[in-house]
Order: sequence, then C-alpha cells, then structure tokens
Amino acid sequence: MIHEYFKREFEDFTIIVQLNPKTFEGVELTIYKDKTVEKRKMQFDSDIYEDFNEDGFKPSSPIEFNLYLKGIS
Repeated sequence: MIHEYFKREFEDFTIIVQLNPKTFEGVELTIYKDKTVEKRKMQFDSDIYEDFNEDGFKPSSPIEFNLYLKGIS
C-alpha cells in the first residue's frame, strides 16, 4: 500500500495528512509553532481529493510526515 500525503500551512500551525487512497483512512498531524504535534486517526470519503483542493492542501512529502510522527523534527 502506498500512502499519499497532503499539507496546508496556517499562520499558527501546519496540518499534514497521510491518506490511504484505497480505504480513505488516514492520520492527520497538527504541528504547532512550538513543535507540539497532535495526532488524529481519520476516516475520509471519496470526495477527499476535492475537499483538499478546495481547502488549499498541496501534495507533501512522506519524509516530513514521518519525521513529525516520530518526534524527530
């Protein structure tokens, strides 16, 4: 299985999403300016790609996601 990654930067935080394109399950990381990370498991629907586009999410790197997930960044 190959995940897809999407990212959006806000003024006070950044959101990076890992998405399984077959099941639409994912993990959302919210990274605050102080490097605090909140992790949430998510269930998306088949419209998620349109939602990401409308909300200004861009493709992202699996390396960046995993560094934050592991607390290395």
